[in-house]
Amino acid sequence: MAPTSERYRRFQDISVSERILNTVFLLTIGLGYLAALANLYYTHQGLDGKAGLSVEDVVISYRGRHDQTQLGTAINGIMKSNLRYAGDKDVILRWIQADANEAAYNAVIAPILNRDCVVCHTPSVNPSLPDLTHYATVSGVAHAGGASIPTLVRVSHIHLFGIAFILFFIGRIFLLCDLNAHVKRVAVVIPFAAMLLDVLSWFVTKEISSFAYVVIFSGTLMGLSMGLQIFLSVYQMWFYSNKPS
Repeated sequence: MAPTSERYRRFQDISVSERILNTVFLLTIGLGYLAALANLYYTHQGLDGKAGLSVEDVVISYRGRHDQTQLGTAINGIMKSNLRYAGDKDVILRWIQADANEAAYNAVIAPILNRDCVVCHTPSVNPSLPDLTHYATVSGVAHAGGASIPTLVRVSHIHLFGIAFILFFIGRIFLLCDLNAHVKRVAVVIPFAAMLLDVLSWFVTKEISSFAYVVIFSGTLMGLSMGLQIFLSVYQMWFYSNKPS
């Protein structure tokens, strides 16, 4: 049976080429996550009619607001500047207030959305944004209620599959750190648990608005734990040695 020191690999045991590969992967993932945070900010901020991202914006995104629809809130806030003509905002709001019927959508609303909105609001382009390519999905955001259950299910499965692979590879690299084994076991579980709590809280927030705080907490916890794994891994690969001097 091999001695303990030979059974477990550490960063000091891997080649420079493998260190370079691990490092560029971790740094690219880190930059990608920062871009995802920026996308999250610009997707949700301003839904309450105020600049910046707030808890109320999160509530509106998932639960909706009794006096405003998701589409109406968006064009009054963050999406207003995307409309080519300022008067189109009032056209869309009047359509929403008139019960958002399909005939008026085909005649008036679809041309506006197709011109100014569907470049981003298309499932194949950005599945996390509401689909504005046809009446059935536009109608869903033109009535009160926030994100629909089918939308949350679609985003959830994409989120879980994609992030799980990223966390797995980050964790595999992080396990090479020279740290207490129990600390590493807990550390690799935390971002997965936070991700699951985050996704679950999306659905709960539709019914209980205070769970928006759980959405923010779990998302923050996942980001911080993932970032710490990346930082410690890169640091120990290049700047740390437990060999006696």
